[in-house]
Amino acid sequence: MQERYHFYTPEPLSGRLPDDEARHAVRVLRLGEGDELLLLDGNGHLHQAVITAATNHHCLYRITATTPMEPEWHGSIHIAVAPTKNLDRMEWLTEKATEIGVDRITPLDCDRSERRQLKTERLERIAIAAMKQSHKGWLPRIDAMTPFDTLVSQDTLPAQRFIAHCYTMADIDGNTGTPNTPTIPTPPPSAKPFLHDVLQRRQPALVLIGPEGDFSISEVRRAHAAGFTSISLGTSRLRTETAALAAVHMMRIANRGES
Repeated sequence: MQERYHFYTPEPLSGRLPDDEARHAVRVLRLGEGDELLLLDGNGHLHQAVITAATNHHCLYRITATTPMEPEWHGSIHIAVAPTKNLDRMEWLTEKATEIGVDRITPLDCDRSERRQLKTERLERIAIAAMKQSHKGWLPRIDAMTPFDTLVSQDTLPAQRFIAHCYTMADIDGNTGTPNTPTIPTPPPSAKPFLHDVLQRRQPALVLIGPEGDFSISEVRRAHAAGFTSISLGTSRLRTETAALAAVHMMRIANRGES
C-alpha cells in the first residue's frame, strides 16, 4: 500500500490548502473531491481531512480527526550560523537539520561573514518540504539575519549556550602573540570540551557556528562575557554547514525523546 503524502497547512486552519500545496495535490497527485489528506500544521498536530472541493486553483478540505504528535526530542535545539557565500550550502543545511530535528535556525552576521543579507523565504520553503518528507510534527523557526551582538546579548537565551571556533584557550585569554589568527592546535586543546560530552540531556541548547574565516577573537571573548562556553566539534577542520549539522545532531541525540 502506497504511503499517503503529507501536506502543510499553517494554523489557524482555514479549510483551504495553501496555493502551492493545492497545486501539488490537484495537478500532480490528481486528488479530488472525497480523497483523504494528511495535514501537518508545523505545531505538533497531524490532521486527517477529506477534500470537499478541488479545482486547478484551489483545494478545500474538512478536518475529520486531529492527533497530537509525540515529540521526538525534549528541550529546544537552536543553531545560529553565519550563512555561507554559496547559498546552496545554507539550503542543504536547512534541509538536513530539519530532517534530523531542529527548533530554530538563526542566520548570524559576524565580523568575517561572507554573506550579510539573506532572504529567508526560500529557506522556509525548504524547511517545510523537509518537515513533510521526514514526517516531523514541528516546523523550525527561521530567523532573519541577526547581528552577532544582538543574539549573544539576548536575555532569553538558554543556560546551555556554546560557541564553536578554532582558537586555543590561550588565544582567547590573550597569552599568544597572534590573537587575531585562528589556529589548529596539535594536539587538540583539551581545555575546549567536546560538545557531545558537555550537553545536558533534555535541556535547551544553543550553539554558535562562525563563517569560513571563523569568528573574530573579539567575538569569542564577547560571547564568553555573555555566558557562552567554548566547545570543540572534533579534531577535523569542518566547513561551516558541516559544523552546524554536526552540532544539531549532537543536540538532537542529547534531547532525544525516548527514555
